[in-house]
Amino acid sequence: MKTTTILIAFALFSSSLFAQKSTWKAEELFTNYHFEEAAQQYKKVIENNKRLKPEELERLADSYFNINDYKNAFIWYEKLYDLEKKHIKESTFIKYIQSAKSNRKYDKANELIKEYYAGDYARIAAITKQKRHLDEVKVSDSLYKIRNASINSPMSDFAPMYFKDYLIFSSARDTVVSKDKIYPWNNQPYLDFYISERNKSNGELKEATKFSLSEKSNFHDATIAFSKDYKFVYFTSNYNSKNRLKTNKDGVSNLEILKGYVTGETITNIEPLEFNRMKYSCGHPAISSDGKYLYFASNMPGGYGESDLYVAEIYEDGSTGEPVNLGPTINTAGREMFPFVADSTLYFSSDAHYGLGGMDVFQSKIISKTSYETPLNMGPTLNGNMDDFSFIYNPKDRTGYFASNRSMGKGDDDIYYFKKRDPLMHQLFSGYVYDSKTKEPLPETNIEVRDILLDSVTQTFKTDEDGYYEVKLPFKNERELYFSKTNYTSKSLIAQTTENHSEALTENDVYLTSLESLTVKEGDKVKIDVDPIYFELDKAEITPQAQIALEKVLYVMKEFPTLTIMIESHTDSRGSDSYNMKLSNARAENTKRYLIASGIDARRIEGARGFGETRLLNHCSNGVKCTEEEHSLNRRSNFIIVEE
Repeated sequence: MKTTTILIAFALFSSSLFAQKSTWKAEELFTNYHFEEAAQQYKKVIENNKRLKPEELERLADSYFNINDYKNAFIWYEKLYDLEKKHIKESTFIKYIQSAKSNRKYDKANELIKEYYAGDYARIAAITKQKRHLDEVKVSDSLYKIRNASINSPMSDFAPMYFKDYLIFSSARDTVVSKDKIYPWNNQPYLDFYISERNKSNGELKEATKFSLSEKSNFHDATIAFSKDYKFVYFTSNYNSKNRLKTNKDGVSNLEILKGYVTGETITNIEPLEFNRMKYSCGHPAISSDGKYLYFASNMPGGYGESDLYVAEIYEDGSTGEPVNLGPTINTAGREMFPFVADSTLYFSSDAHYGLGGMDVFQSKIISKTSYETPLNMGPTLNGNMDDFSFIYNPKDRTGYFASNRSMGKGDDDIYYFKKRDPLMHQLFSGYVYDSKTKEPLPETNIEVRDILLDSVTQTFKTDEDGYYEVKLPFKNERELYFSKTNYTSKSLIAQTTENHSEALTENDVYLTSLESLTVKEGDKVKIDVDPIYFELDKAEITPQAQIALEKVLYVMKEFPTLTIMIESHTDSRGSDSYNMKLSNARAENTKRYLIASGIDARRIEGARGFGETRLLNHCSNGVKCTEEEHSLNRRSNFIIVEE
């Protein structure tokens, strides 16, 4: 995005020059936007220094960054970060991240983000939400089909805007300008407006011609917006007078937003908006759907980053009120620009919200003039690892245009047409939930639909009075359905949808087991219904046979995580009373330890107590002759439910 970078950078190079004499040539080149030559000069300076200086490393990296040489920019930002770590400016860190992503070093970028923002919980929370959304979009089929517009030139073409049945855009394609009207940043002509007739049915554009301005400058004129009734127009231009650039005290020519009247296909009575100031830039005007507000980008003092988005009320005569910053949900320490509003959604480009590299297009629901939802990336078809920006959209026919300097284009920046497809098709997935023992349907069973990749819940609902459930799931996808009901076990079901979204996936029945069917009542106590826990003679160690029985106890405890138990261990009457009491206590304690070692929280076991032979279930007391089977009825461990 070499030509448009001045409109994006907003002349951010107005900071004071370095004092060292050895760098004066590099500084001069850098300040005058000759970044390719500046990079070579800074490399010489660094090679001749015995130690690396952060300010020189930063300028060298910035020089490469500004000419889209992200490979070399990454190398030098990495050296700077290794030297400075978290002391590096956030705006510089953002360029480092963008350079990493432009080189498809996404894992490296994610590690750096975690390290740099560690402790900034609000920032990490926003990035996490944006990353999850982007990860989900990346694994889905894109909603957008794009194509390169026929009107693109080898130069920079960008910032499309609707004008009746036409499209107006900014371009550096003028090939007849004189040498002194060449922009030094990229040796291309300054930007002008061009107009092309638009085929509404397919988005095709006819051959473009210059769009007339009655008071045209010889410098940048770009990014245009029209009032709802096409009475007024707003656009970005360099400060100039009599076709000479006007500069501020730092020698920088910033940008301003001009207002004019539309007369036919020309613009007349051009004048600056009142909030413009020569000490900072304002540009990229956009008008809300109702025509009442002007959105724009600026690096005016008091913002959050290198350039922020602002909004100002539009009065009847086309003048505007005091600008209001959109706030930290939208604006970051990086660059936010190229706003566009359709219905109640704000679209804009940013290099600091979580994206794929370079500038990406984001969307955010407008809650109020100063309140917005977290911006979300619009996905890998509209966005890539380079710069994607100046997005416009017509919700009625679901089409629009944007610009990008992605590879395989026709020129520096190209305009792309896109059509938004219908939302992803869904497939019906249904079944019944039953009681596993009674086979009766279970109404009011809770169901959660979980995105496996993002480990997040996307839907919640309940079965109807017949235990029936039906849910729409994205086709060609995989979701986990989690079924739960009070006093029942839970169950997960993996739902794998197919390409045939018109075919419903039915009979996906689920069976849950009630706690009641896993317990038995003994007198006034309720215990887990489990086979006897057998121990070897005169021993308290858990045997392999006992482990099999204890698996059922573990199953019940894990399925019902609020359940608390008391372990009671009993022996038969053989052996002395004191010996049996001691043995049963040891067996109860060993059973408790086994459950805890198997993952049961110790707090869920209220106690473990042996009762020896004091609670026989039959007549087999001391001295009474009984069979082994009769004795085994008394040799038992009970797991009494204390609390459900």
